Order: sequence, then structure tokens, then C-alpha cells
Amino acid sequence: MFQGMKTKDLISWNTLIGGLAMHGCGVDALNLFIRMKNAGQNPDGITFLGILCACTHMGPVEDGLAYFQSMVHDNSIVPQIEHYGCMVDLLPRAGRLEQAMDFVSKMPMEPDVVIGAGLLGACRTHKNVELAEVALQRLIELEPKNPANYGNMWPG
Repeated sequence: MFQGMKTKDLISWNTLIGGLAMHGCGVDALNLFIRMKNAGQNPDGITFLGILCACTHMGPVEDGLAYFQSMVHDNSIVPQIEHYGCMVDLLPRAGRLEQAMDFVSKMPMEPDVVIGAGLLGACRTHKNVELAEVALQRLIELEPKNPANYGNMWPG
């Protein structure tokens, strides 16, 4: 259906890129992104959310970092918390917990509960108690009355 469309607008490109990324077809999403740019369509923040999601599911950390930088420097798109969330999901999957924590500390906005819980879960997965304590403290600051925050500290 997409191939047969006479006019492909940003919404149609984004829909297909995002769908491919979310369903584990990251390579196809990234290839479609290249086709989109070659067709003269400029990406937006939604486009890059799909691209970063594709990188998260595929695992190429360096590619994800490069796309994030390209979003900012080449496309003048201001990253939103969802973009940062993708990066914070991507980095720990590759065992780069310290880099993820540093990434969060340099965000221009306060991390949300999703980012905090993601970091804490990654610390648990990688058995990094020291960083887990830092992540837990940040999560408690965000949601001091949520007892579920403490559940991530118990061995799995």
C-alpha cells in the first residue's frame, strides 16, 4: 500500500518507520528512513523517535548515538523526554550503565518516572548495586510514596 501511494507525506513515512521499529524490523525502519531522506522529506521529532526505537531494539549503540546527534545538530530538532528515554533504554542494554546515568544527568529536563524506573531495572539486570542506589534515590525523589520503587531492589 505504501509503495502505491502517489504522495508520501511525513505522517505516512513516520507511521511506517515507527511501526517497523516497534515490531522488531529495525533494519527495515532504518532503510526506510534513508529512502525518506533521499525522497526529499525532512524528518521531525516523531521520525527520530521511531529511528531511536529501532536502534534500541536492534542494539547498535553507536548508531543510536549518531542518530541522536544528527537529530540535534543536522536537523535542529530539540530532543523531548521520549528521545532521551530511548537513549536511556539503549545504553544499558549494551552494558553502558555509567554512560546512561551521565546522559540522564545532562538532560535539560528532569527525568520522569519511566526513565528512573528504566535505569533502576537496568542496574538490577547488570547487578550494579552502586548505580542502583543512585537510580533508586532519584526515583524516590520523583515518586516518594510509591512502594513499587523498592521492588526493583530485590533479587530477581
